[in-house]
Amino acid sequence: MAGKKIIYHCYGGAHSSVVAAAIHTGKLDAQKVPAADELLSLTLFDRQTQAGHGQLHFFGFDEGNNEIYSVGCRNVGGMMEKFLTEIAQILGFAGDLFFVDTLHCVSVPMRIGGYLSRRLGLVALGRPLVVEGTRAAYPRLAALVQQVKAQVLT
Repeated sequence: MAGKKIIYHCYGGAHSSVVAAAIHTGKLDAQKVPAADELLSLTLFDRQTQAGHGQLHFFGFDEGNNEIYSVGCRNVGGMMEKFLTEIAQILGFAGDLFFVDTLHCVSVPMRIGGYLSRRLGLVALGRPLVVEGTRAAYPRLAALVQQVKAQVLT
């Protein structure tokens, strides 16, 4: 039986949603803050471009056979959720979509580092900030994923 489609979303789709999707699929250990190289080994981590905003990225399946995605949707996350839910209702599968906003888990260093790296192209300056900011925010992201799993897998 096919599971739900769980979509983690944030502003740029390069940090918090990517990390949450990686935790959810077991690519990152929820119990241990990853080292910098573990974060940087994630395909999209600090690599998403503005052209990729709005594009769903498939991460894999969880233990409940749910499909896990990430997406960057700038400032329209709530509007995107509403729109896609209404389209899903029309097509008859609204109960299969589960949206998770990861933006509230983002730390100040993640915001500054992400802006420097992704928006201004100052990767050498921004990436170390965003990595350390993500490591600091990791327990919040892991807790969010655990909440989602508890809701969806029951």
